[in-house]
Amino acid sequence: MNRDNPRERVEAHHRSGEGVTRIPYPIGMRTAAVARTTYLTAHMVRVTLTGEGLAGFHSYHCDDHVKIVFPDPDGTLRLPVPNDRQLLDWPRPFPPTRSYTVRRYDGTHLDLDFVVHNSGLASPWAEALRKGDNVAIAGPPGGRAFPYTHPHYVFAVDPTGLPAAARWLDEAPSHLTADVVVEIDHPDESAYPLATRANTKVHWIPRGTLATHVLSLAVPPRTFLFAAGEADALRPLRPWPKSDSVIRGYWKRGEADHEDH
Repeated sequence: MNRDNPRERVEAHHRSGEGVTRIPYPIGMRTAAVARTTYLTAHMVRVTLTGEGLAGFHSYHCDDHVKIVFPDPDGTLRLPVPNDRQLLDWPRPFPPTRSYTVRRYDGTHLDLDFVVHNSGLASPWAEALRKGDNVAIAGPPGGRAFPYTHPHYVFAVDPTGLPAAARWLDEAPSHLTADVVVEIDHPDESAYPLATRANTKVHWIPRGTLATHVLSLAVPPRTFLFAAGEADALRPLRPWPKSDSVIRGYWKRGEADHEDH
């Protein structure tokens, strides 16, 4: 599997590719330091990482993700080891991990956004982080790139998919048009910061209405759909043409570690 020159290959696909293609990156294992934590809303905290451990980090597409590696219950941190195939050899049994979207990487700082809730492994951990704490991250493994040549884009997300939609709004060419549909549990979640773009409309809607709202939009043929959030909520969108969509169940109600990132 070719993992060379991922930046150039992702950019070429954005510019003139067709369909959705997975472009693998060299997969690294890094330890970075917390530079700061910032509450974006009462329900979302941003962890910003920095340090020499980020040297060589790759991220070129809006839904790139990393795995955070957590210690075992007894406090032992078992990390994967890079091999000569640009992959990682993971310890067995697999250590506790959770996947998070790369919200922003500027060459020196990496932002990861966490939905805040009072349960699970990652949310309480993220809220407890302090400046200087070390965080172990694996990846990203690669991006599912889609071209910037569609007549229109629809982003259908819940708060877990917001970082990917927000990154696309930051980085995609300004002439592209989009509807960004976000289903939320709390009205104040609409304070999550999104770039203001011409020809882009943001719809904040209540939880449980995402698919219905998306399917009611009047969009042109070959509109590209990016959907990410609770897996069952996205099922009605699955018939969207696969060549014109990326649909990812980032989590599933009732499952502690659903994996479709």
